[in-house]
Amino acid sequence: MADQRRAERLDQPREPRGVKLPKFDPEAFGRWSEGIARGMGTANFIVYMTLVIAAWFLWNTLAPANLQFDPYTFTFLTLILSLQASYAAPLILLAQNRQADRDRVALEEDRRRATMQKADTEYLAREIAALRIAMGEVATRDFLRSELARLAEELDEASQRRQKLERRQQERAQRGADPLDEPRDELDTDFARDGRPEH
Repeated sequence: MADQRRAERLDQPREPRGVKLPKFDPEAFGRWSEGIARGMGTANFIVYMTLVIAAWFLWNTLAPANLQFDPYTFTFLTLILSLQASYAAPLILLAQNRQADRDRVALEEDRRRATMQKADTEYLAREIAALRIAMGEVATRDFLRSELARLAEELDEASQRRQKLERRQQERAQRGADPLDEPRDELDTDFARDGRPEH
């Protein structure tokens, strides 16, 4: 009675009933089925099977009657070929299913890589666009050359004006004229604008 109560406890899982089938590794079985399907899908298999069937026919038709094991109508050969076909079809289907699974995994991996490459390409395109915009605001070599040439011209003009003004002042000093008495001109104002004191 106590054993029966222990067996009927609800807090413990029940033992599975029925016949226990032997367990096998589906991966090993799948590899084995792929090997068989791969072998059956070759020209060698067709040639060897044709040779075996031809030898079977020849032996069971040309050999003495007491040595023939499958006389005409070849019932045993028909049974063997039916048995081979009945096993070959599921093995080929299993191999095709495994190949379909591999193809699906490869497709998902290709899709993931394509998504990553698209994201990388979009990122690089944005970076190139940003660089182009930034390059539009950066001084180029030609722009710098033109600005330096313009500044050099301005410096030449300023140095020429300064030399003219210094010559005039020297001429005035030689004549002994008072600089305040002479009228001012454009050179005097430019020179005063350069930061030197006016006379």
